[in-house]
Amino acid sequence: MGAFEVLADPVRRRILEVLADGEHPSGAVADVVTAEFGISQPAVSQHLKVLRENGFARVRADGSRRLYALDPSPLREVDAWLGGFRAFWSQRLDALATEVARGHRAREGGSDPG
Repeated sequence: MGAFEVLADPVRRRILEVLADGEHPSGAVADVVTAEFGISQPAVSQHLKVLRENGFARVRADGSRRLYALDPSPLREVDAWLGGFRAFWSQRLDALATEVARGHRAREGGSDPG
C-alpha cells in the first residue's frame, strides 16, 4: 500500500495526528478514535496495523501495553511529491497577500499605485 493509500483514510489520518503529539498507548489512541468515529477497538487496531506495516508508526512493548509513535519517514515521501506543487500555491498565495495589503492600504486611506 502506498503512502497516499494509507493517508486516504480519515481514521488513519486522525491516528497520525494523535501520534504526532508523542507516544501513546494503543488504548488511548483507540479511545480518541472510537469517540470521534464510532468504530470499535478492533477496527482501530486494524488501522494501527496498517500504519505500522506501512512504516507510518512504530510500536514498542511496555509491559502489557503497546506504545505507538509516529514514524515520519513515509511523510517525507509525501512532502517530496507535494514539493512539485508548492511553487503553484506559493505564487498564488503571494498574489493574495499583495491584494490583501492593497485592501488594507485602501481602507486606511493610503494611495495604491498599482
